[in-house]
Amino acid sequence: MPYSRLASPSATIDVLKRHGLYTRKNLGQHFLIDDNVVGRIIDAAELQPGEPVLEVGPGIGTLTDALLAAGASVVAVEYDDRLLPVLDGLVEEGASLTVVHADAVSVPTELLVAPAGIARVMVANLPYSVAATVVLRLFEELGSLERAIVMVQAEVADRMAAWPGTKCYGAYTVKLGLRARVVSRFPVPRSCFLPPPRVDSAVIRLDRIDAGTDDSLVRAAAKAADAAFTQRRKTVRNSLAAGLGVSPERASAMLAAAGIDDSVRAENLTPEQYVDLGAVLER
Repeated sequence: MPYSRLASPSATIDVLKRHGLYTRKNLGQHFLIDDNVVGRIIDAAELQPGEPVLEVGPGIGTLTDALLAAGASVVAVEYDDRLLPVLDGLVEEGASLTVVHADAVSVPTELLVAPAGIARVMVANLPYSVAATVVLRLFEELGSLERAIVMVQAEVADRMAAWPGTKCYGAYTVKLGLRARVVSRFPVPRSCFLPPPRVDSAVIRLDRIDAGTDDSLVRAAAKAADAAFTQRRKTVRNSLAAGLGVSPERASAMLAAAGIDDSVRAENLTPEQYVDLGAVLER
C-alpha cells in the first residue's frame, strides 16, 4: 500500500485536471510525486496515533493523505483558495482534518488546532518563499510545537543546520538555534516534484530545545544576533555598534560584560554567547 494515494505523477495530474488547476509559481507550488519520500517524511515524524499535527501548504493533499493514514489528527493551513475544494474531499471522507484558509506567515496561532487538540508536530512541504519565516515564527509563537519535519529549499536547510564560523551561519541560524536543534536531514531530488523546482530540496527535522532560558531573554538574544550581523564582515564590536546605534566603545563594554572577545566576527559566536549578550542588553 502506498503512503499517499496522491504521491505519483498520474494521480497528481488527474487531480489537477479534474479540478481545472495548474501550479502557481508565485506561491512556490511544487507537488510531491514520490511516495518513497513521503514515507521517509512520515517515518521521521514518529507520529503517535491521534497526535495533533500542523501542515502548512498542503496543496492537493499529498502529504495530508499520508498523515491521516498514519493516524494523525491534522490542521492544514492553505493560502490558495483554489485548492480548498480538493482538500474538502478528504474532509468529506470523514478524516480527522481541519482546513484553515489563511497565510501561514500571519495566521493567528489559536487557529492551529487539529480535531484532537493544539498542534504539537509540524509536518509540511513548505512553500519555498516563506519556509524559513514560517518555521522560526511557529517555534517562537506556538508553544505547543515539539518538533517539525519540513521540506525546504536545500539552501534554507543549510542555514538552519549551520555551525558557527561557517558562511551559512547567520542571525537566522542563531534565532532558530535558540528554539530548536536539528535532528536529521536528507536530500530530495528535483525529479520528485511536479513541476520540478529549479533548486535542490531537503527534508529537515527540528526538535524544540528546553534550555531553561526565560523567553524574554531568548528574545533579547535574538535582538542581539540581529544587531551583531548588521555588518557581518566587520568585527562584532563594530557591527554591534552599528546595529544598536551605539558607539564602538559602548559596544565593546557590552561584549566585555558578556565575556565575549570584541575582535571576532558575529559568525564566530554560539547561540549561548548570544544569550549572554542578550542578558547584558536587558540590564
